[in-house]
Amino acid sequence: MSPIDLTVIAVYMVATLGVGLAMKGKAATADDYFLGARNLPAWAVMLSIVATETSALTVISVPGIAARGDLRFLQLAFGYLLGRIVVAWWLLPGYFSGAQQTAYQRLEARFGAPTRRTLSATFLVTRFLADGVRIFAGAIPLALLTGWDVGWSIVVMGGVTLAYTFIGGLRSVVWADALQLGVYVAGGVAALVIATQMALQGGGGLSGVADLWARADAAGKLNLLDWSLSFSAPFTVLGGLVGGAMLSAASHGTDQIIVQRLLATRSLRDARWALVGSGVLVIAQFALFLLLGTALWAAGQAGDGLSGDEVFPRFIVQHLPVGLAGLVMAGILAAAMSTISSSISALASSVTS
Repeated sequence: MSPIDLTVIAVYMVATLGVGLAMKGKAATADDYFLGARNLPAWAVMLSIVATETSALTVISVPGIAARGDLRFLQLAFGYLLGRIVVAWWLLPGYFSGAQQTAYQRLEARFGAPTRRTLSATFLVTRFLADGVRIFAGAIPLALLTGWDVGWSIVVMGGVTLAYTFIGGLRSVVWADALQLGVYVAGGVAALVIATQMALQGGGGLSGVADLWARADAAGKLNLLDWSLSFSAPFTVLGGLVGGAMLSAASHGTDQIIVQRLLATRSLRDARWALVGSGVLVIAQFALFLLLGTALWAAGQAGDGLSGDEVFPRFIVQHLPVGLAGLVMAGILAAAMSTISSSISALASSVTS
Protein backbone atom coordinates (compact mmCIF):
# COMPACT_ATOMS: atom_id res chain seq x y z
CA MET A 1 0.00 0.00 0.00
CA SER A 2 1.30 3.43 -0.90
CA PRO A 3 2.41 5.97 1.72
CA ILE A 4 -0.43 8.25 0.59
CA ASP A 5 -3.04 5.58 1.36
CA LEU A 6 -1.46 4.93 4.75
CA THR A 7 -1.52 8.67 5.42
CA VAL A 8 -5.26 8.81 4.63
CA ILE A 9 -5.91 5.97 7.09
CA ALA A 10 -3.70 7.63 9.72
CA VAL A 11 -5.54 10.95 9.32
CA TYR A 12 -8.85 9.13 9.83
CA MET A 13 -7.54 7.48 13.02
CA VAL A 14 -6.30 10.80 14.37
CA ALA A 15 -9.63 12.45 13.56
CA THR A 16 -11.59 9.86 15.56
CA LEU A 17 -9.25 10.30 18.51
CA GLY A 18 -9.75 14.04 18.18
CA VAL A 19 -13.49 13.57 18.61
CA GLY A 20 -12.90 11.75 21.88
CA LEU A 21 -10.53 14.43 23.16
CA ALA A 22 -13.04 17.14 22.22
CA MET A 23 -15.61 15.46 24.47
CA LYS A 24 -13.20 14.95 27.38
CA GLY A 25 -14.33 16.37 30.70
CA LYS A 26 -17.95 16.98 29.66
CA ALA A 27 -19.38 14.04 31.60
CA ALA A 28 -20.00 14.93 35.24
CA THR A 29 -22.42 12.08 36.07
CA ALA A 30 -23.19 8.57 34.86
CA ASP A 31 -26.14 9.98 32.93
CA ASP A 32 -23.79 12.41 31.19
CA TYR A 33 -21.26 9.71 30.38
CA PHE A 34 -23.58 6.90 29.24
CA LEU A 35 -26.42 8.99 27.79
CA GLY A 36 -24.78 12.22 26.67
CA ALA A 37 -26.75 14.14 29.33
CA ARG A 38 -29.88 13.19 27.33
CA ASN A 39 -29.20 16.18 25.13
CA LEU A 40 -27.98 14.78 21.81
CA PRO A 41 -29.62 16.05 18.60
CA ALA A 42 -31.93 13.62 16.82
CA TRP A 43 -30.07 13.85 13.49
CA ALA A 44 -26.75 12.89 15.09
CA VAL A 45 -28.36 9.95 16.89
CA MET A 46 -29.94 8.87 13.60
CA LEU A 47 -26.54 8.83 11.87
CA SER A 48 -25.04 7.01 14.85
CA ILE A 49 -27.71 4.28 14.70
CA VAL A 50 -26.99 3.64 11.03
CA ALA A 51 -23.22 3.61 11.56
CA THR A 52 -23.59 1.29 14.54
CA GLU A 53 -25.58 -1.34 12.68
CA THR A 54 -23.25 -1.15 9.67
CA SER A 55 -20.20 -3.30 10.29
CA ALA A 56 -17.19 -3.98 8.09
CA LEU A 57 -18.95 -7.22 7.09
CA THR A 58 -21.82 -5.16 5.64
CA VAL A 59 -19.58 -2.90 3.57
CA ILE A 60 -17.58 -5.86 2.25
CA SER A 61 -20.39 -8.35 1.61
CA VAL A 62 -23.38 -6.32 0.34
CA PRO A 63 -21.68 -5.34 -2.97
CA GLY A 64 -20.86 -9.02 -3.44
CA ILE A 65 -24.53 -9.96 -3.07
CA ALA A 66 -25.49 -7.75 -6.01
CA ALA A 67 -22.41 -8.69 -8.05
CA ARG A 68 -23.37 -12.35 -7.72
CA GLY A 69 -27.15 -11.83 -7.86
CA ASP A 70 -29.46 -8.82 -8.04
CA LEU A 71 -31.04 -6.11 -5.87
CA ARG A 72 -33.63 -8.24 -4.03
CA PHE A 73 -31.63 -8.09 -0.81
CA LEU A 74 -33.05 -4.56 -0.47
CA GLN A 75 -36.45 -6.07 0.40
CA LEU A 76 -34.99 -6.90 3.81
CA ALA A 77 -34.32 -3.20 4.45
CA PHE A 78 -38.00 -2.43 3.81
CA GLY A 79 -38.78 -4.76 6.71
CA TYR A 80 -36.19 -2.95 8.82
CA LEU A 81 -38.13 0.28 8.36
CA LEU A 82 -41.43 -1.39 9.23
CA GLY A 83 -39.98 -2.84 12.44
CA ARG A 84 -38.64 0.56 13.52
CA ILE A 85 -42.01 2.20 13.00
CA VAL A 86 -43.59 -0.41 15.28
CA VAL A 87 -40.90 0.09 17.94
CA ALA A 88 -41.18 3.89 17.73
CA TRP A 89 -44.88 3.93 18.58
CA TRP A 90 -45.15 0.80 20.75
CA LEU A 91 -41.99 0.42 22.85
CA LEU A 92 -40.34 3.84 23.00
CA PRO A 93 -42.96 5.48 25.27
CA GLY A 94 -42.14 2.94 27.98
CA TYR A 95 -38.43 3.68 27.77
CA PHE A 96 -39.10 7.38 28.29
CA SER A 97 -41.18 6.85 31.43
CA GLY A 98 -38.85 7.51 34.37
CA ALA A 99 -35.08 7.90 34.38
CA GLN A 100 -34.00 4.55 32.94
CA GLN A 101 -30.46 4.24 31.62
CA THR A 102 -30.72 0.83 29.94
CA ALA A 103 -33.29 -1.25 28.11
CA TYR A 104 -33.02 -3.86 30.85
CA GLN A 105 -34.15 -1.52 33.60
CA ARG A 106 -37.42 -1.19 31.70
CA LEU A 107 -37.73 -4.97 31.60
CA GLU A 108 -37.21 -5.10 35.37
CA ALA A 109 -40.05 -2.63 35.87
CA ARG A 110 -42.33 -4.82 33.76
CA PHE A 111 -41.21 -8.36 34.56
CA GLY A 112 -38.95 -8.26 37.63
CA ALA A 113 -35.25 -8.37 38.49
CA PRO A 114 -34.59 -11.99 37.34
CA THR A 115 -35.72 -11.05 33.82
CA ARG A 116 -33.46 -8.01 33.78
CA ARG A 117 -30.42 -9.96 34.96
CA THR A 118 -31.02 -12.83 32.54
CA LEU A 119 -31.47 -10.66 29.47
CA SER A 120 -28.67 -8.28 30.40
CA ALA A 121 -26.31 -11.23 30.80
CA THR A 122 -27.48 -12.62 27.46
CA PHE A 123 -26.74 -9.28 25.81
CA LEU A 124 -23.28 -9.10 27.38
CA VAL A 125 -22.25 -12.57 26.22
CA THR A 126 -23.72 -12.49 22.72
CA ARG A 127 -22.55 -8.96 21.95
CA PHE A 128 -19.03 -9.78 23.16
CA LEU A 129 -18.84 -12.83 20.90
CA ALA A 130 -20.41 -11.10 17.89
CA ASP A 131 -18.06 -8.14 18.05
CA GLY A 132 -15.09 -10.46 18.27
CA VAL A 133 -16.05 -11.55 14.75
CA ARG A 134 -16.60 -7.95 13.59
CA ILE A 135 -13.26 -6.60 14.78
CA PHE A 136 -11.49 -9.62 13.30
CA ALA A 137 -13.20 -9.05 9.93
CA GLY A 138 -12.25 -5.37 9.99
CA ALA A 139 -8.64 -6.16 10.84
CA ILE A 140 -8.12 -8.57 7.92
CA PRO A 141 -8.15 -5.99 5.10
CA LEU A 142 -6.07 -3.63 7.26
CA ALA A 143 -3.48 -6.38 7.69
CA LEU A 144 -3.46 -7.22 3.98
CA LEU A 145 -3.01 -3.63 2.86
CA THR A 146 -0.43 -2.60 5.46
CA GLY A 147 1.47 -5.87 5.78
CA TRP A 148 0.88 -5.95 9.53
CA ASP A 149 0.09 -9.09 11.44
CA VAL A 150 -3.68 -9.56 11.97
CA GLY A 151 -3.14 -9.49 15.72
CA TRP A 152 -1.42 -6.11 15.59
CA SER A 153 -4.12 -4.80 13.25
CA ILE A 154 -6.71 -5.75 15.86
CA VAL A 155 -4.66 -4.03 18.57
CA VAL A 156 -4.33 -0.79 16.58
CA MET A 157 -7.97 -0.61 15.48
CA GLY A 158 -9.31 -1.75 18.84
CA GLY A 159 -6.97 0.50 20.79
CA VAL A 160 -7.99 3.67 18.94
CA THR A 161 -11.67 2.74 19.29
CA LEU A 162 -11.35 2.02 23.00
CA ALA A 163 -9.45 5.27 23.59
CA TYR A 164 -12.02 7.69 22.14
CA THR A 165 -14.93 5.71 23.62
CA PHE A 166 -13.38 5.76 27.09
CA ILE A 167 -12.40 9.41 26.96
CA GLY A 168 -15.69 10.92 25.84
CA GLY A 169 -18.41 8.40 26.65
CA LEU A 170 -21.53 8.12 24.51
CA ARG A 171 -21.26 11.72 23.31
CA SER A 172 -17.90 10.88 21.76
CA VAL A 173 -19.26 7.65 20.26
CA VAL A 174 -22.22 9.37 18.60
CA TRP A 175 -20.18 12.17 17.01
CA ALA A 176 -17.45 9.74 15.92
CA ASP A 177 -20.18 7.55 14.38
CA ALA A 178 -21.39 10.53 12.34
CA LEU A 179 -17.84 11.07 11.07
CA GLN A 180 -17.40 7.37 10.32
CA LEU A 181 -20.68 7.17 8.42
CA GLY A 182 -19.54 10.02 6.20
CA VAL A 183 -16.20 8.29 5.56
CA TYR A 184 -17.55 4.92 4.47
CA VAL A 185 -20.40 6.40 2.41
CA ALA A 186 -17.91 8.67 0.63
CA GLY A 187 -15.75 5.63 -0.05
CA GLY A 188 -18.74 3.73 -1.43
CA VAL A 189 -19.74 6.60 -3.74
CA ALA A 190 -16.17 6.98 -5.00
CA ALA A 191 -15.90 3.23 -5.67
CA LEU A 192 -19.24 3.29 -7.54
CA VAL A 193 -17.98 6.09 -9.79
CA ILE A 194 -14.71 4.27 -10.56
CA ALA A 195 -16.46 0.94 -11.22
CA THR A 196 -18.96 2.65 -13.55
CA GLN A 197 -16.13 4.33 -15.45
CA MET A 198 -14.40 0.96 -15.81
CA ALA A 199 -17.60 -0.60 -17.13
CA LEU A 200 -17.89 2.23 -19.68
CA GLN A 201 -14.18 1.88 -20.48
CA GLY A 202 -13.66 5.58 -19.87
CA GLY A 203 -16.36 6.94 -22.20
CA GLY A 204 -20.02 7.03 -23.02
CA GLY A 205 -21.35 9.94 -20.95
CA LEU A 206 -24.89 9.88 -19.65
CA SER A 207 -26.14 7.82 -22.59
CA GLY A 208 -23.44 5.26 -21.88
CA VAL A 209 -24.51 5.05 -18.24
CA ALA A 210 -28.12 4.54 -19.35
CA ASP A 211 -27.01 1.77 -21.72
CA LEU A 212 -24.99 0.20 -18.92
CA TRP A 213 -27.97 -0.02 -16.58
CA ALA A 214 -30.19 -1.22 -19.45
CA ARG A 215 -27.72 -4.05 -20.00
CA ALA A 216 -27.80 -4.86 -16.28
CA ASP A 217 -31.60 -4.83 -16.36
CA ALA A 218 -31.67 -7.18 -19.35
CA ALA A 219 -29.40 -9.57 -17.45
CA GLY A 220 -31.78 -9.54 -14.47
CA LYS A 221 -29.30 -7.69 -12.25
CA LEU A 222 -31.81 -4.96 -11.34
CA ASN A 223 -34.57 -7.27 -10.11
CA LEU A 224 -35.86 -5.73 -6.89
CA LEU A 225 -39.22 -7.18 -5.81
CA ASP A 226 -40.11 -10.87 -5.56
CA TRP A 227 -43.83 -11.22 -4.77
CA SER A 228 -43.73 -15.03 -4.64
CA LEU A 229 -44.69 -16.96 -1.52
CA SER A 230 -41.67 -19.23 -1.85
CA PHE A 231 -40.02 -20.56 1.30
CA SER A 232 -36.82 -21.39 -0.58
CA ALA A 233 -36.07 -18.06 -2.30
CA PRO A 234 -33.50 -16.14 -0.24
CA PHE A 235 -35.28 -12.76 -0.51
CA THR A 236 -38.98 -12.09 -1.14
CA VAL A 237 -41.28 -9.17 -0.30
CA LEU A 238 -43.11 -11.20 2.37
CA GLY A 239 -39.88 -12.62 3.82
CA GLY A 240 -38.21 -9.23 3.82
CA LEU A 241 -41.12 -7.45 5.50
CA VAL A 242 -41.79 -10.11 8.14
CA GLY A 243 -38.22 -11.19 8.79
CA GLY A 244 -36.73 -7.72 8.53
CA ALA A 245 -39.42 -6.24 10.79
CA MET A 246 -38.93 -8.92 13.46
CA LEU A 247 -35.15 -8.57 13.36
CA SER A 248 -35.31 -4.79 13.51
CA ALA A 249 -37.90 -4.83 16.33
CA ALA A 250 -35.62 -7.08 18.35
CA SER A 251 -32.35 -5.25 17.72
CA HIS A 252 -33.73 -1.70 17.84
CA GLY A 253 -36.41 -2.26 20.44
CA THR A 254 -34.63 -4.30 23.11
CA ASP A 255 -30.88 -4.21 22.40
CA GLN A 256 -29.01 -1.78 24.64
CA ILE A 257 -26.64 -0.80 21.84
CA ILE A 258 -29.53 1.01 20.09
CA VAL A 259 -31.81 1.83 23.03
CA GLN A 260 -28.92 3.65 24.72
CA ARG A 261 -28.79 6.11 21.80
CA LEU A 262 -32.53 6.66 21.77
CA LEU A 263 -32.50 7.43 25.51
CA ALA A 264 -29.80 10.03 24.82
CA THR A 265 -32.12 12.17 22.69
CA ARG A 266 -33.93 15.20 24.11
CA SER A 267 -37.47 13.81 23.95
CA LEU A 268 -39.65 10.90 22.87
CA ARG A 269 -40.44 12.80 19.67
CA ASP A 270 -36.74 13.13 18.85
CA ALA A 271 -36.14 9.45 19.57
CA ARG A 272 -38.94 8.46 17.20
CA TRP A 273 -37.59 10.79 14.52
CA ALA A 274 -34.08 9.35 14.87
CA LEU A 275 -35.26 5.72 14.82
CA VAL A 276 -37.61 5.93 11.84
CA GLY A 277 -35.21 8.21 9.96
CA SER A 278 -32.45 5.65 10.42
CA GLY A 279 -34.63 3.08 8.65
CA VAL A 280 -35.00 5.33 5.62
CA LEU A 281 -31.26 6.03 5.62
CA VAL A 282 -30.44 2.31 5.82
CA ILE A 283 -32.52 1.67 2.69
CA ALA A 284 -30.55 4.37 0.85
CA GLN A 285 -27.25 2.99 2.14
CA PHE A 286 -28.02 -0.59 1.10
CA ALA A 287 -29.12 0.69 -2.32
CA LEU A 288 -25.75 2.43 -2.72
CA PHE A 289 -23.70 -0.68 -1.94
CA LEU A 290 -25.96 -2.96 -4.00
CA LEU A 291 -25.62 -0.65 -7.02
CA LEU A 292 -21.87 -0.70 -6.44
CA GLY A 293 -22.01 -4.48 -6.72
CA THR A 294 -23.95 -4.20 -9.97
CA ALA A 295 -21.34 -1.79 -11.34
CA LEU A 296 -18.58 -4.21 -10.33
CA TRP A 297 -20.37 -6.95 -12.28
CA ALA A 298 -20.68 -4.68 -15.31
CA ALA A 299 -16.96 -3.86 -15.05
CA GLY A 300 -16.09 -7.57 -15.12
CA GLN A 301 -14.88 -7.61 -11.52
CA ALA A 302 -17.13 -10.45 -10.32
CA GLY A 303 -15.01 -13.33 -11.59
CA ASP A 304 -16.37 -16.86 -11.27
CA GLY A 305 -13.50 -17.89 -9.03
CA LEU A 306 -14.31 -15.26 -6.39
CA SER A 307 -16.69 -15.56 -3.48
CA GLY A 308 -19.10 -12.67 -2.95
CA ASP A 309 -17.07 -11.40 0.01
CA GLU A 310 -13.92 -11.19 -2.12
CA VAL A 311 -15.33 -9.07 -4.96
CA PHE A 312 -15.16 -5.61 -3.37
CA PRO A 313 -11.90 -6.04 -1.39
CA ARG A 314 -10.07 -7.27 -4.48
CA PHE A 315 -11.41 -4.34 -6.50
CA ILE A 316 -10.06 -1.95 -3.83
CA VAL A 317 -6.59 -3.50 -3.95
CA GLN A 318 -6.28 -3.88 -7.72
CA HIS A 319 -8.14 -0.97 -9.29
CA LEU A 320 -8.63 2.03 -7.02
CA PRO A 321 -6.10 4.84 -7.50
CA VAL A 322 -3.68 5.93 -4.80
CA GLY A 323 -5.41 7.95 -2.11
CA LEU A 324 -8.87 6.69 -3.00
CA ALA A 325 -7.91 3.17 -1.96
CA GLY A 326 -6.90 4.61 1.41
CA LEU A 327 -10.24 6.41 1.71
CA VAL A 328 -12.23 3.24 0.98
CA MET A 329 -10.03 1.28 3.39
CA ALA A 330 -10.65 3.94 6.03
CA GLY A 331 -14.37 3.52 5.28
CA ILE A 332 -14.19 -0.20 6.02
CA LEU A 333 -12.34 0.55 9.26
CA ALA A 334 -14.93 3.22 10.07
CA ALA A 335 -17.77 0.73 9.69
CA ALA A 336 -15.99 -1.72 11.99
CA MET A 337 -14.99 0.87 14.58
CA SER A 338 -18.43 2.48 14.81
CA THR A 339 -19.97 -0.87 15.74
CA ILE A 340 -17.19 -1.72 18.20
CA SER A 341 -17.30 1.65 19.99
CA SER A 342 -21.06 1.40 20.33
CA SER A 343 -20.72 -2.07 21.81
CA ILE A 344 -18.09 -0.95 24.29
CA SER A 345 -20.35 1.86 25.51
CA ALA A 346 -23.45 -0.34 25.67
CA LEU A 347 -21.60 -3.14 27.46
CA ALA A 348 -20.16 -0.70 29.98
CA SER A 349 -23.55 0.86 30.75
CA SER A 350 -25.16 -2.58 31.14
CA VAL A 351 -22.43 -3.81 33.49
CA THR A 352 -22.58 -0.59 35.53
CA SER A 353 -26.36 -0.63 35.85
